Amino acid sequence: MLERFIVEAKAAAYVGNGSHQGPCRMGSHDIGYQQGEWRYLDSYFGGTDFLGQEIVWKNAIPVWAMNYYGRILQPDMINAQIAGSIIREALSSLYREGRFLGGFRYEAGAAIYVDATDGDVGMFHGIERIFIREVEVYRLDYHGGLIRP
Repeated sequence: MLERFIVEAKAAAYVGNGSHQGPCRMGSHDIGYQQGEWRYLDSYFGGTDFLGQEIVWKNAIPVWAMNYYGRILQPDMINAQIAGSIIREALSSLYREGRFLGGFRYEAGAAIYVDATDGDVGMFHGIERIFIREVEVYRLDYHGGLIRP
């Protein structure tokens, strides 16, 4: 149930252009989603280079989280808006498969999106990249897993 909710929430939030909430921390950008007893929040800082955290609560108890740091590596080849568009396309395709982890490759014109993950919903780490003409132009490192009392 947790993994299914995470996919649903991720698809509705950033990828689905979910509505931004007021910031929960000074300067943050927050996108939330809720379904029954489950709640999700993606809270991040920055734009071209950014850092954030996603959290899932069940019955108001935090049960899962993921931290991430992304950045444009070649600003002469790609900008944040184009990278974001490629990421939304790629992740939409991944979420339609009913998952958010695991190896994934997506071609968007001249750009290739590649995600590599080790682990599962309980504990994982991975790297999301965009390549243009075999040059890595964007990279996001992430890790997370279950939160236990």
